Amino acid sequence: MSTLSAPGNIPLPRLVPWLLTVPVLLLIGYLVLMDNGAVSQTGGYLHELMHDGRHLLGVPCH
Repeated sequence: MSTLSAPGNIPLPRLVPWLLTVPVLLLIGYLVLMDNGAVSQTGGYLHELMHDGRHLLGVPCH
């Protein structure tokens, strides 16, 4: 006898936070790990912050 329940519908209010959080986290990950100034043309401060973040995570950037 199995104790697993059948999959059901996920209510939209429980799904909305994930639909907002996941893309934001993916964008932040892209900016920190792979952007190198290609998209984030906002000046030196943001570039240096992302550059230091890459070094902190051990990602080679230059």
